[in-house]
Amino acid sequence: MSTLTGSKRISIPEIAGRKGGTPLVCLTAYTAPMARLLDPHVDLLLVGDSLGMVVYGFATTLPVTLAMMIAHGAAVVRGTSRAAVIVDLPFGSYQESPERAWRAAAKVMAETGASGVKLEGGAEMAPTIQFLTRRGIPVCGHVGLMPQAVQSAGGFRATGRTAAEAERVAADAAAVAASGAFAVVIEGTLEPVARAITSSLPIPTIGIGASAGCDGQILVTEDLLGLTGSFAPRFVKRYADLGSAVTAAVDAYATEVRARRFPGPEHCYLPKSAPRAAE
Repeated sequence: MSTLTGSKRISIPEIAGRKGGTPLVCLTAYTAPMARLLDPHVDLLLVGDSLGMVVYGFATTLPVTLAMMIAHGAAVVRGTSRAAVIVDLPFGSYQESPERAWRAAAKVMAETGASGVKLEGGAEMAPTIQFLTRRGIPVCGHVGLMPQAVQSAGGFRATGRTAAEAERVAADAAAVAASGAFAVVIEGTLEPVARAITSSLPIPTIGIGASAGCDGQILVTEDLLGLTGSFAPRFVKRYADLGSAVTAAVDAYATEVRARRFPGPEHCYLPKSAPRAAE
């Protein structure tokens, strides 16, 4: 049970102010019902483009559209009252130019009511982050393993394994912070590298497959609940096995339907008893 109370939504300055303090609790959410369950327990909910794989069954995040992100982002905002809600900008919606990114981010903010947006990229995206933040759009950065660049990276692989990789991730994180981002996600990065980056930055770091030394942690909610099949990345800890519970419940339902035990009288609309005839 969360020790945090109250229904006022956590603000972006409050998130930024948690640097070096109590770790930020972050999870993904894609629907209003799930967001409603998570809201009392987390500081930040990310409507991640990971919904492409988790919800839509794509092999990568690349097919996700801005319209999808807006639809799911608005649902999560409607389902919450407390957590800050951040929406991913999908592949192709912001890389072309700062102006293109502004149009996409402004549309997300206006149509979802989210607290801010997240985008992937380091030094090359710094001018875009600066363009957005100077115009009032809170931005969370994302460095290290970047799912939208999975094709050029040759697949999902941890980074920071060589001195050159470690220097690149550190430089990317520094550029993101200097450009005005309020926080940065560090994904799939060797633990000592992520820890060192966290110590060097003035903004909170949010780890996923990074380091316990980060200023916060995030996981895909369906991963920690055991709803995404048997495979799980190394950095995922499963806190429940709801997949097995769903399978058992549906199996019991199917058995009762086939045996005509469901629906029972208590699940049916029955006619009222006929009035007694006068004696």
